[in-house]
Amino acid sequence: MDAPEGFTYLDHAATTPMRAEAVAAMLPYLTEQYANPSGSHRFSRQARQAVDESRDRVAAVLGCRPGEVVFTSGGTEADNTAILGPVRRGQRTGGATVAVCPAVEHHAVLHAVESVGGRVVGVDHAGSVDLDQLAAALDDRVAVVSVMAVNNEVGTVTSLGDVADVVRRHAPQAVVHTDAVQAACWLDLRTVSPHVQMMSLSAHKVGGPKGIGVLMMRDGVGVDPLIVGGGQERERRSGTSNVPGIVALAVALELTDRDRETESTRLRALRDRLTDALQRELDGVIETVPRDRKVAGAAHVCIEGIENEELLYLLDQSGVCASAASACASGAMEPSHVLAAMGVPRSLAGGAVRFSLGHTSTIDDIDRAIGVIVPAVRRLRGFGAGRSA
Repeated sequence: MDAPEGFTYLDHAATTPMRAEAVAAMLPYLTEQYANPSGSHRFSRQARQAVDESRDRVAAVLGCRPGEVVFTSGGTEADNTAILGPVRRGQRTGGATVAVCPAVEHHAVLHAVESVGGRVVGVDHAGSVDLDQLAAALDDRVAVVSVMAVNNEVGTVTSLGDVADVVRRHAPQAVVHTDAVQAACWLDLRTVSPHVQMMSLSAHKVGGPKGIGVLMMRDGVGVDPLIVGGGQERERRSGTSNVPGIVALAVALELTDRDRETESTRLRALRDRLTDALQRELDGVIETVPRDRKVAGAAHVCIEGIENEELLYLLDQSGVCASAASACASGAMEPSHVLAAMGVPRSLAGGAVRFSLGHTSTIDDIDRAIGVIVPAVRRLRGFGAGRSA
């Protein structure tokens, strides 16, 4: 499913178009197979079988046991559960109650950590957690450490093995969580999951529907649920199962896993074509993170001499979809907390634009985007010079 005719969609990190196979998989559970999987009659049992089979398929991609897959309403709920659940358990039982995360986390993690008075640590110039600062923040009061696998704004890849080693040395009782919402398209999650006890995913980042996600939770992890009342998901997340979403998520995740290597190679070439052209045609276009430290679909740049709000308006008028930061923040056009933590000057961060590629991106999309972005930047710079004269 592509962008509407006449539009070039370069905002896949916000959401990526649903895969046709995922749409087809969920349709029967939106129509004739509508039973509640918690019931006892044959139609409920059929719905429950669909959920169980989907859980098996998701577990195979994550490299965990089916019983360690908890379906949620999305990445935000999964992140909140991973942070608040261990803290609340510690508060109730007299155990560890401190949460720790880097300053560049998605707000679903960062705000959760801040809400319980947790500890926020710094990062390097590329957005990777400072391991020395992390070590200094750890002690026997820490219940959970959350470090994202791939940054949602700039695309930085974190070495979770290094993170896990630091946590094991300095806070062995703490559980390690990773927000892997942006990672599934680019990293083999089977290589990520051995380093963590909890991992969050969201279906709409991999070609599934909005409103469904996963929290991988290892057996034995002590977490108080955020949502209670029905006992679903082995009492870790109550609420009637979103059967259509769960089925579509499993299909989309499998397809993403199958195509990851070839798509990464293809999209890396397109990403480089876009960034190289912008730097060739325009002065003052700075790649925020070195290419060898970020995922293939991330083309985050800071463009000198412009305001990103003005550029995004011109791009939108010409049918090119991009963003300034994460989709949760860009609507308010707030300064990027990620770039601030990385030490990017505010004057330069004001021209930050996130172009993100995905499974429907083509070379025609890239060439059309170049043809729109370059004159738009020149127009803004010329207008700015006229205003200052």
